[in-house]
Amino acid sequence: MSLTVPVILGSVRSDRIGIRAARYLIAQLEARDHEAPLVDPAELKLPLLDRMYKEYPPGTVPDELERLATLYRRSDAFLVVTAEYNHGVPPALSNTLDHFLEEYYWRPSAICCYSAGAFGGVRAAMPLRAMLAEMGMPSIPSLLPIPRLQNAITEAGTPTEPRLEASAGRFLDELTWYAEALGAQRQRGTPY
Repeated sequence: MSLTVPVILGSVRSDRIGIRAARYLIAQLEARDHEAPLVDPAELKLPLLDRMYKEYPPGTVPDELERLATLYRRSDAFLVVTAEYNHGVPPALSNTLDHFLEEYYWRPSAICCYSAGAFGGVRAAMPLRAMLAEMGMPSIPSLLPIPRLQNAITEAGTPTEPRLEASAGRFLDELTWYAEALGAQRQRGTPY
């Protein structure tokens, strides 16, 4: 079954390394015949949240928000690639996510976290997990932490560590399972 899984990148830094993980995961999803569009806050340049997508009067929604809403409504799951800023969620990621709500409902999410150090961004994944659940897209049980990302994946998105391919494969298998299961349930209806 082909799925649509937006890959939401969480950093806008000029020297960001998370784009490497996003490129790698997009290639892995596409190799499974899934559509995996990149949602990049550096390209979107969304303003700081003033009003959510749903709060705009008809006909006044900014184009970039309308495009994202259209993508999210047809999505089966979401894959979030996050750095760790001060043991938490990067502000650009929070801002990108906060513009929407109902568009996420009843779809699973998965978290790939990374850092330049040894912990792979896992301290950011914990508050992000709570945030994603509150938004209606609970994360799958597994994480894909990538420590020392600058050494683990090349700029082109090619892994240099054999363990990463096995870990990513299991991680994406699990996301696919949850996406298919929740997709079948959405076809039957949702509680509200």
